[in-house]
Amino acid sequence: MRTTLTSYLNKRLREEELVKKVHEENGPVITISRQVGCNGLKLAGKLAQRLNRNSTTQKWKVLSKEIFFESGKKLNLEPDKVKQALKRTEKYTFEEILNAFNNRSYKSERLIAKSVIDIVRNFAIDGYCIIVGRAGHVIAKDIENAMHIRLYAPLEYRINTIMKNNKLSREEAERFIVKVESERFAFRKAIRDENVDDDLFDVYINRESFKDEESIDIIECSIDKKHILKNFKNKKMEHN
Repeated sequence: MRTTLTSYLNKRLREEELVKKVHEENGPVITISRQVGCNGLKLAGKLAQRLNRNSTTQKWKVLSKEIFFESGKKLNLEPDKVKQALKRTEKYTFEEILNAFNNRSYKSERLIAKSVIDIVRNFAIDGYCIIVGRAGHVIAKDIENAMHIRLYAPLEYRINTIMKNNKLSREEAERFIVKVESERFAFRKAIRDENVDDDLFDVYINRESFKDEESIDIIECSIDKKHILKNFKNKKMEHN
């Protein structure tokens, strides 16, 4: 009996060590969640350039729309259909449900959400990627080598940014912000029916207070302090 128990405990210990090792080897990944009008995608591009100048291993890439393309390929759907299915803020009508049963090419919201989760998860595990939006901070929340950023700004700053970027009037910019924020909420709700967003971020950056280069300085410093690249730097040294 004692031998059996010892064997069981040793086996469990080896399994836990293996899980821990795999967990430590996932990533590194950076997720950027942002309020509408914070220029998150633009900042991610500049951040990737900065990181790639300093990287001695793999090159960092920015992922956002690419997730819909990959999910679309997996489901044999147009990327826009993947996106729209998860950003719907209204409920499905009874007529749409009946049509879904009669349409063999119909993909349920749950199936599409699972595909997006799998794609984001795989990118995060593979590492060296900056995932902008797409509930990346939720999907990659258990990855040790991860940095989760939240960009925010006062409403007036965001309205002015949208007006400038999209050449809209103030009224149009205000409507745009409300529409996109509601779509993003619906997307997160479809991906994970949990209200855990605010607890997952490592760093909050006010875009009105910090310009692009200053924001990147903050992120780089945070990456260093959280040591999300430590395991990968050690691997490089061991390999050499």
